[in-house]
Amino acid sequence: MQTVKLGNVEVGAACPPYIIAEVGSNHNGDMNLCRGLIDAAAEAGAHAVKFQSWTDKSLIAEEEYERNTEYSDKKKHFGTLREMVTAYQFTSDQHVQAHSRCLESGIAFCSTPFSPEEVDLLESLDVPFFKIASMDVVHLPLLRYVARKNRPVVISTGMATLGEIEQAVDAVRAEGNEQIVLLHCVSIYPPEYETIHLRNMETLRRAFDCPVGFSDHTLGTAIPLAAIALGACIVEKHFTLDQDMPGWDHAISANPEQMRTIVREGKNVFAALGSSRRTVSDSEMEKRRKFRRSLVARHALSRDHVLTADDFDAKRPGTGVAPDEMEYVMGRRLACDLAADQVLRWSHLL
Repeated sequence: MQTVKLGNVEVGAACPPYIIAEVGSNHNGDMNLCRGLIDAAAEAGAHAVKFQSWTDKSLIAEEEYERNTEYSDKKKHFGTLREMVTAYQFTSDQHVQAHSRCLESGIAFCSTPFSPEEVDLLESLDVPFFKIASMDVVHLPLLRYVARKNRPVVISTGMATLGEIEQAVDAVRAEGNEQIVLLHCVSIYPPEYETIHLRNMETLRRAFDCPVGFSDHTLGTAIPLAAIALGACIVEKHFTLDQDMPGWDHAISANPEQMRTIVREGKNVFAALGSSRRTVSDSEMEKRRKFRRSLVARHALSRDHVLTADDFDAKRPGTGVAPDEMEYVMGRRLACDLAADQVLRWSHLL
C-alpha cells in the first residue's frame, strides 16, 4: 500500500502515527485563545493543528438559522445559531494570523474547507493537505474541486455507508488524485464504545487500498491509542485548553496533558507493534542464559556412568545442556565425575 506525504511527513501503515490537534471552532472567535491553542498543540508534540474554514454564509441555510433560535444547554450554546456562527466563524484574516502563528510554533497549519472559496484560501496558505468533513462525503462537487488542487485529501467517513465512501474515493481518483487518506469516524459527540467499531479501519484499508486513520470523538486517550494499535496512520483529536470552557466541542476535546499522552504513548504503541516476523532479541537471548534451565545432576555421578533420565533434574541457569536436549544425553557416558546439583555441559560427555 502506498504512503501519502502530508507536507514533509509520510503517513501510511509503516509510518509512525500523524497526530492532528483539531481546534475546529474551539478558538471561540478569540485570536488570543487561538494562538494559545496553537502553541499548546505544538508543545504537546502534535504534527498539525486543524481549523474549520466556514463563515456565516458558506455553511448554513437561512431556514436552519430560523429554526435554531434557542437552546437549553447554555454552556454549549449561547444566543441563536446565527449569533454563534457569527462569533465562531473563521475569517480570512484570522486564517492568515493562525497560519503565521503555526509557522512560528513549528506546527503544520491545516483546515477543513466548506466551499470552493475556502479551498482557494487554504491553497493560498500552502496547506499540506485538505481535510474533508464527514458531512461532505457526499458533496461530490466539493470533493472534485479539492481533488483538482492535487494535494493530499484526508476524508472523514462518519455517517457514511461503504457505498458512499466508495463514491467519494472514486470522485477524487477520477480527477487524477491518488493522494487519499480515509479516517474512520463516528459522528456522535461522544459515541458509545460499542458503536465505535475500530475494526472498520481494516475494512476501509482492504476496500480502498489507501492509508486509514481515525477521527476521534471519544473522551480521554484510550480509544485513539487503541486505534494506533490497530494501525491508524492518523489520529485526529479535538483539542482545547480547558474542557470546562463554554463552546461547542470543548467538553469532548483533549486537553494539553491528554494530547501529550496521545503523542507520547502513540509513538510507544507504534514502536511496540514491530513486525509480524517472529524474532528473539539479543537482550532476550542473553536473558535465556539466566532464566532458562539446564540439566543438573540429581545426585553425585561417577566418570563412565551411563546416563538415564533418573540422573537429572532441570534448574537455572540456562548455560548447560537444555531440558529439550535430554534425548541426546541418555545412554552416553560421563567423561568426568559430577557433583550433586552440578550443571551438565556437553564437555562432560564422552
